[in-house]
Amino acid sequence: MPVMSGAELAQELAAARPEIKVIFMSGYTGNAAIHHGVIAPNRAFLEKPFVPRALVRTLREVLERA
Repeated sequence: MPVMSGAELAQELAAARPEIKVIFMSGYTGNAAIHHGVIAPNRAFLEKPFVPRALVRTLREVLERA
């Protein structure tokens, strides 16, 4: 995104709507994204490319979190 990163967007959305649930997705591995500070270790992450089953599983996990 040209204006802000996904992490910055997630922070702004969370400030406006604290109940919002976020899934980060990237072509980088989850370890690389965490290591470079792109996402926090406890955030949902989906590595691209992904198959529909992985998307559904990740969505279910995020939506069922308390």
